[in-house]
Amino acid sequence: MSPNEAHSRITALRSEVAHHDERYYRQAKPEISDFDYDRIKRELAKLEARFPQFASQESSTRRVGDDRSEGFVRVKHRLAMTTLDNTYDETELREFHARLVKALGVEELAYTVEPKIDGVAVSLTYENGKLTRAVTRGDGEEGDDVTANVRTIRELPHALKPAEDLLAPPLPEVIEIRGEIFLRDEEFRRINQIQEDAGEALYANPRNLAAGTLKQLDSKLVATRCLEIVLYGLGACEPAPTGFDSQSSFQAQLRAWGLPVVEKFWAVRGINAVWASIGELDAMRRGFAYATDGAVVKLDQFSQQTVVGYRGAGQAARKLSPRWACAYKFAPDRAETRINAISLQVGRTGAVTPVAELEPVLLAGTTVKRATLHNADEIARKDVRVGDTVLVEKAGEIIPAVIEVVMAKRTPECVAYVFPTECPVCATPLVREEGGVKWMCPNPECPEKVRRKIEHFASKASLDIDGLGEEVVDLLLTRGLIKIIPDIFRLKIEDLLPLKKSGEVWAGNLVNGIAARRTTDLWRVIHGLGIPQVGAASAKDLARRFRSLDALASASLNDLVQIEGFGEKTAEAVRTWFSNETNRVLVADLQAAGVVPTPPVEAAAGAVLAGKTVVLTGTLPTLSREEATALIEAAGGKVSGSVSRKTHYVLAGEEAGAKLEKAKTLGVPVLDEAGLKALLG
Repeated sequence: MSPNEAHSRITALRSEVAHHDERYYRQAKPEISDFDYDRIKRELAKLEARFPQFASQESSTRRVGDDRSEGFVRVKHRLAMTTLDNTYDETELREFHARLVKALGVEELAYTVEPKIDGVAVSLTYENGKLTRAVTRGDGEEGDDVTANVRTIRELPHALKPAEDLLAPPLPEVIEIRGEIFLRDEEFRRINQIQEDAGEALYANPRNLAAGTLKQLDSKLVATRCLEIVLYGLGACEPAPTGFDSQSSFQAQLRAWGLPVVEKFWAVRGINAVWASIGELDAMRRGFAYATDGAVVKLDQFSQQTVVGYRGAGQAARKLSPRWACAYKFAPDRAETRINAISLQVGRTGAVTPVAELEPVLLAGTTVKRATLHNADEIARKDVRVGDTVLVEKAGEIIPAVIEVVMAKRTPECVAYVFPTECPVCATPLVREEGGVKWMCPNPECPEKVRRKIEHFASKASLDIDGLGEEVVDLLLTRGLIKIIPDIFRLKIEDLLPLKKSGEVWAGNLVNGIAARRTTDLWRVIHGLGIPQVGAASAKDLARRFRSLDALASASLNDLVQIEGFGEKTAEAVRTWFSNETNRVLVADLQAAGVVPTPPVEAAAGAVLAGKTVVLTGTLPTLSREEATALIEAAGGKVSGSVSRKTHYVLAGEEAGAKLEKAKTLGVPVLDEAGLKALLG
């Protein structure tokens, strides 16, 4: 490669990396995988090393990615937050060890190996044991103050636990503790279920959602999403640390202070033991509650870390990455397959979402037949076409997504995909949401929107109408027996007799199932209405607070934001929904059709679970999850989706997983079904 060619390529790569840095760090909406980003950046670093005349202090290879956003106070770190050098190769990992052996003159070096959590880096400051500040990494030198949002993390102590031993060293006057904020897979699925129920676009993966949540300006909204944190790193410490002089002893100190730490931690000697530990981690990581995309390898002794130092410290004011640590990244699970078709899904709100229909392919242990294409802009950007051979990857190991087209295998029959301008169901011209990427069907009578709304209303998560599943809803709509939700409650046996051979029995069972739900829990009706941003938990909060549909419909924005965990976005969504005349008519029509929503029963004074939080996990012998939840709520308790230090009990059945293990780690009392019944008397 000539110098001119190298200069052109370096310029292009810098522009490409800058674009992806903006998407990843500031917008939390990356367009490519970490693997592909690392590949681009490594190519840039190699070219800059080969052609030093084109080196620049402004190159992304000499800077830490910048996640600072507008609306936050900027705070300078006492000790710079750096990034890690990545490798996907065992040989490079052994070369990392060889460099340290040469620098320190010691062959059998002590290392630690930790899971690399795919989350958002943050630095916590504790002063005399009290949490005073939380700051994002930013540009490494300064970050955004996100203290209010981090304080919503339930499992994070706001004060360090003092030592029981009177002779133990005192708490540091000031200490920066570094860690990672993340969302558990189950919480990610819960939030995406709310998105799907509302007909909204799904979030791509837990990391992006965690980053976007942490940067919300409304901490009440943040509180509705169960962010979690793991702490593992030491920043500045004043005075100099006593009681710990290594990464492994610091991990022990973090536990002693009552802080959440990584699920698995190895302290080993020699690079062979490091490599064996990475293999163990790779074998077990899919059982973790969070996405783990690699292993972090660190020199254990702080004194040796000081000797080795940082890359960049000698040539620029900013430290870039520690020479005493690196991240071994696991290659993503990918598979190559063919797109047979691109289908369009119309949600309850009218959002039109493209989906790739694939040749079935095995990916991360499951057969994948469909993959998200996100939106029209993503299809155009990746130039995805029907008939293309594509690479499919599980984003965050959860949702299958088309990563890229294998251009070398494209055939002449693959023509550019043109996103439809009309709804695929009702042919109404699509409209694009202002400032957004979604195309919407604005027709309130679109058959698919109506069908999905009725299915949601009748579903187990809402009114739970026995016998009124998707097939029956489709049959009733096709025959014109129902058009809107209240029509369900006007059905008669004679209307249904011609629909099935089993006629009278089936019709009688369905009418009885519908009649049984005329009187139902208020929260089920609220959830069934499909109000944007309102899932089952929020519906229960609204039912407890307002106790009737009429009171809820009249609630002011100020009334709504007073509910614990309700942010302005959710409150505005509720207020907007009830301000719509069509929705008010729907509520009135339901009541006219005989639907009687009943408010929640107030727990008796001194109820055994009053003010207590219970987490359910596993399969119980006789109680369904819904039945157990009802018992807990009737006794004044609240059911939560994640275990934290504020959890009072974990109710565990067969095949209880990570929640049970975390409960044991935190010392949270664990009940089985018999224990719950005994507790409730």
